[in-house]
Formats: sequence, structure tokens, C-alpha cells
Amino acid sequence: MTHPATPEFTLAELAERLGAHLVGDGSRQVRGLASLKEAGPDQVAFVANRSYLKDLANARAGAVLLHPEHAAACPVARLELANPYLGYAHLSQLFDPILAAPQGGVHPAAVVADDVVLGERVSIGPNAVVESGVELGDEVVVGAGCFIGAGSHIGAGSRLHPNVTVCHGVIIGARAILHSGCVIGGDGFGFAHDGSRWHKIAQLGGVVLGDDVEVGSCSSIDRGALDDTVIGNDVKIDSQVQIAHNVRIGDHTALAGCVGIAGSTKVGRNCMLGGGVGLSGHLTICDGVQVTGMSLVTNSIHEPGVYSSGTGAMTNAQWRKNAVRFKQLDDMARRLSRLEKRSQEG
Repeated sequence: MTHPATPEFTLAELAERLGAHLVGDGSRQVRGLASLKEAGPDQVAFVANRSYLKDLANARAGAVLLHPEHAAACPVARLELANPYLGYAHLSQLFDPILAAPQGGVHPAAVVADDVVLGERVSIGPNAVVESGVELGDEVVVGAGCFIGAGSHIGAGSRLHPNVTVCHGVIIGARAILHSGCVIGGDGFGFAHDGSRWHKIAQLGGVVLGDDVEVGSCSSIDRGALDDTVIGNDVKIDSQVQIAHNVRIGDHTALAGCVGIAGSTKVGRNCMLGGGVGLSGHLTICDGVQVTGMSLVTNSIHEPGVYSSGTGAMTNAQWRKNAVRFKQLDDMARRLSRLEKRSQEG
């Protein structure tokens, strides 16, 4: 479905923006993106996976973004690019109406402290609360119902979707995207036990997010106990992710949904953590590590590569048999060790 505010481009304009090679009528205008099967003459489709090549011959799109090696099979205009999926990412931003330049202004129903520093063309939606000492850079968008705590700084071009909570003393870089329901800078999970009950440890650190960070809906990044929790540049965090106090995450790392990272763990640059991965506390994960979904990491990782734990789903009957054998592994290992020792002695 085409959004009314979606802009229009000629194919020549798109080719220039993407750095793509255009074959076809450059004056044709398109106004959106669609899948290869559904795209009509006023839309652009793309092929980034070979499994969709079967649909290419029947394409009705105004143009198809694809790799040059698939050009011969395309019956319509085409935008040839070595990395069509990356091209699709850039196109999606051009056609996304929500990314249009903000008009600026503070809604009458917003509550903004007198000493808040606002950059140019800042937009603050209804029922948002911005406390004392906050600084918002140029073209920051604060959605309806957001809360920004005292002394926080948010960099230029950042967007807070409705109902985001940024607690006090949080530093967020430029072009951040924070989705609804996420909480940045809530208290870390710190308590001391006296033998009968728990005593709260005040969390005195903050949170620092670098440039181009995205945080998914209902994710939490806790403030540090003493030092700051630090998220590097271009880190991408999916929905329902928990990042505990004093965690450090290096640049260009991506975390899929439901990842949980315990306190004071350091994750390197260019890492990828699959859905449901859990990292124990006080670990060090080096640069270039990929951990597959649902894995539990309990020891530091010092060599880049792909790591996994756990077992994939199987029939219940097979799983029950394997669970019994798993309990027998220690006894089997002891028996094997004794047999090997006797063999060596003989």
C-alpha cells in the first residue's frame, strides 16, 4: 500500500543516488517499493536472493534492482548494483515517509523545562516530558509520550518513537533511532544481601550511546553502577533485548531479539549475537565473534569465529533418549579412560 506522503523519483534519480547502472527509461517515475511478485509499474522491486529468481521473468515492476549477473532474465527496466540488498536498504529510506525532514515545534501538550537547549527544527510531540538540563541537537524528533530525564543529551538527527524513556544523565549520539517502549538508563540490577534481606545498590553511572545506534521496542539498557554502560557507534539492537549495567559493546555489533547480556561483560566490534543468546557476566568477547541463536556463553571468547551451544529441536522421543544418554556421559568417560589405561599397560 502506498502512503500518501511517499515521494516520487525518476529511475534516473534513483540510479544516481544509488550509484547503480540504469537500463531502461530514466524518465519513468516510481513512488514506492514492493516485492517482486506484487510490484506494479509505479514501484521498484529487488532481487537479492537467488530463491526469488523464479519470479523475475513475470515481473511487472517499473524497475528491478538486481545484480548484473541476473540482468538478462529481467523483462523490465533494471537498476544494476553489485550489492542489491544494500541498494534496497538505501531505497527503503528514500521511500519511508516517517523519515521526512521534521518540521520542528513543541506541541502545546508537551512539558519542557525552561532551561532545555533545543537545536534547530526540533520536534516534540504531545505529552512528552523533557526535564531540566536536557540538550537536544538539530532535527531531533521526540515522539508523543516520551520522557527525557534531567541532564541527558541527544545528538542531531536522532528520533525517539512514542513512549520512549531516556532516564537522567544519558548521552545519545547523532542519528539514533529509539523504538517505542525501550528504556535507556534504568537502574542496573544491583543488590547486597545481609543474610536475611536485599539492600539496593544505587546505580551512579550513566549510559553512553554512540552515533547511528538503533534500539528496538521494549529493550532495556541499564545505567552503570559506577562507570557508564557504553554502546559503540553503529550498534544495532533488536526488540526485547536486556543489556545490564556496565556492559560495553563495540562498534558495528548487532544483537537480535531477546539477547540478554549480564553485567560488566565486554563485547567487541563487528560481533553478531543471534536471537535468544545469553552472555554471563564479567566476560570478554573479542572482535568478530558470531554466536548462533539460543546459545549460552559462560566463558570469555578470545578468538573470532562462529560459536554455538545447545541442541536443535527434535522429536520428543529422540530427545528423551538423548537426555538419558547425556546423564550417562560421565560414567561412560570414566569407563573409557580405564579401558585405555589397561590397553596402554598391556
